[in-house]
Amino acid sequence: METFFSFLAKRVDDCSSLLCVGLDPHPSDLPAPTAGAARDFCLRLIVATAPYAAAFKPNAAFFEIYGPEGWAALKEIIVAIHEQSDRLGSMIPVILDAKRGDIASTAEAYARSAFEMLGAHAITLSPYLGRDSIDPFLAYKEKGVFLLCKTSNPGAGDFQDLDLARVSGLSQGPMRLYEYVAQLAQTWNIGNNLGLVVGATQPESLERVRAAAPDLWFLVPGVGSQGGELETALKAGLRGDNKGMLINVSRGIARAGDPAKAAAELRDEIINIQYTLKH
Repeated sequence: METFFSFLAKRVDDCSSLLCVGLDPHPSDLPAPTAGAARDFCLRLIVATAPYAAAFKPNAAFFEIYGPEGWAALKEIIVAIHEQSDRLGSMIPVILDAKRGDIASTAEAYARSAFEMLGAHAITLSPYLGRDSIDPFLAYKEKGVFLLCKTSNPGAGDFQDLDLARVSGLSQGPMRLYEYVAQLAQTWNIGNNLGLVVGATQPESLERVRAAAPDLWFLVPGVGSQGGELETALKAGLRGDNKGMLINVSRGIARAGDPAKAAAELRDEIINIQYTLKH
């Protein structure tokens, strides 16, 4: 049976890319603060960068601020990504950046919204409520989940860096909370549809997460405008097969004079770094 990450692996091979293009239509980047302007902003990026994108990641917040019209615009851009997939003959996964996290009955509704109504292929979730809050999403066998693990924001360490005593069955010694999340995710990934969000801004943490979850795919924000360095992140986070990471870039592409060129150059830079690390 096909799973989300088998679809993703095919796309990565088809486009020779680990680049995830973030679709974050900041109001300051738009000619007007409207749902239509946000939609058009993203549609231009999708057409320009689809050949180089292993995935797209629309951020739900930048559409929700426009109410029902924004939600409709989000649906339109996901449909547009599906159309580009058909044009290229290769499915480009859509990762909905929504960071949901709620009790199981509510999680079922969130899962239906993301996967059935919007047509996203994957979603970002908070692990804070535990396994039963994640299971309704994992029940969609061909869809994917990226759990927040070690995020790239300045306040991430308030909770994620907390030291834990030894947890029976998961570690031989003390570890940090984000490592525990990574180890749990590794054990929960029985359907090949669970990955982690791990920021590029702290490469030592990225390396520790890779040690804790050697098999999982990582969605990696923070390269570029947030200060993460591409080569350092890839060195810390790639799996043994030279894959296992989606490098998310939003503003570095969206605000470039030529987004297609920016995406192509990033794709090529990733390939060159992969080659260097392998040899």
